[in-house]
Amino acid sequence: MAIEIKAPTFPESVQEGSLATWHKQPGEQVSRDELLVDIETDKVVLEVVAPADGVLSEVLAAEGDTVQSGQLIAKLEEGAAAAPQPAAAPAQAAAPAAAGDAQVNPAAKKLAEERGIDLATVSGSGKGGRITKEDVLNHQAAPAAPAPAPAAAPAALPADLSAAGERVEKRVPMTRMRKRIAERLLEVTQNTASLTTFNEVDMSALMDLRKQFKEQFEKTHNGTRLGFMGLFVKAAVEALKRYPSVNASIDGNDIVYHGYQDVGVAVSSERGLVVPVLRNAENMSVADIEGGVYEYAMKAREGKLSIEEMSGGTFTITNGGVFGSLLSTPIINPPQTAILGMHKIQDRPIAVDGQVVIRPMMYLALSYDHRLIDGKEAVQFLVAIKEMIENPAKILLEI
Repeated sequence: MAIEIKAPTFPESVQEGSLATWHKQPGEQVSRDELLVDIETDKVVLEVVAPADGVLSEVLAAEGDTVQSGQLIAKLEEGAAAAPQPAAAPAQAAAPAAAGDAQVNPAAKKLAEERGIDLATVSGSGKGGRITKEDVLNHQAAPAAPAPAPAAAPAALPADLSAAGERVEKRVPMTRMRKRIAERLLEVTQNTASLTTFNEVDMSALMDLRKQFKEQFEKTHNGTRLGFMGLFVKAAVEALKRYPSVNASIDGNDIVYHGYQDVGVAVSSERGLVVPVLRNAENMSVADIEGGVYEYAMKAREGKLSIEEMSGGTFTITNGGVFGSLLSTPIINPPQTAILGMHKIQDRPIAVDGQVVIRPMMYLALSYDHRLIDGKEAVQFLVAIKEMIENPAKILLEI
């Protein structure tokens, strides 16, 4: 019996998707719940799996095609067995298998294209010989030794080196997600009155607190590690309660004030920056926040974040410091009206009680939409976060 394989039903915020990678080809045997194809939308990559055991009989959409919600993309012959393949000749058996899309993880394929690596020369360590990203990295880190050349002959240049004077360029299409990110960033610069205010925070108290309770925190909360993001989110939540305009959004000519704090935390992934949301962060403990951020980071790396996990949000925090950024002007995540930027912690000389001392300092940046938030309110909001971070007891006491 033939089963129709259709694209998943997209949420209202997603109009269409691009068919990224077929993991199975027509005539191949598939098992129930086995991955068939990846569909890339503006926000996430959706996986379509086999609804039953059988053979993929027909593929109706090629890689790169645009597909609509619920569109028929393939057919599966339930219960059928794959046709037997003719035995390979001995000479062919010794040759490496062709690295088609069905044998290569999407991340491995992308990395190989970026670095000019021929996947036919990479040995797969995944299930069924599938080539993983680690295989590509290991292949580049430890290339095969070249065959010995006669002593009189000059050493051959590696195949990936360009000829002298040659200027090589590579043109690749933007992914759907990267295009959407570009569109949204351009939209923000054109449609908001964005300003950024800066301050600096002494991280000594927070670092001492973390050092003192790090091990006990991890044991008490089942391995959850104590970082800085949990306390920054708690400080931001308390500041958002005091300055509701920073937690609001603009809808046409209306201002929408939110009676809750859904805090988005920017996470870097191979496909671009994504912002999963901590729902009702005002009701979360520091351990809940740290565990939630870690889980989102793992999902982002694996491409497993759902659209629901990245939808909404009333305020965003981004931490460029993990990449070494000392100072930046973050871009607002619409329809939100503000975003907090954390940065690298660096020892700097500052004046304390008339004395010059060395302290671990971090620059904070708050970008905000001046259409809704006045400069005075933005500065006071940022100062409130600074004071709570420099004296963490204020977070607990809500003062």
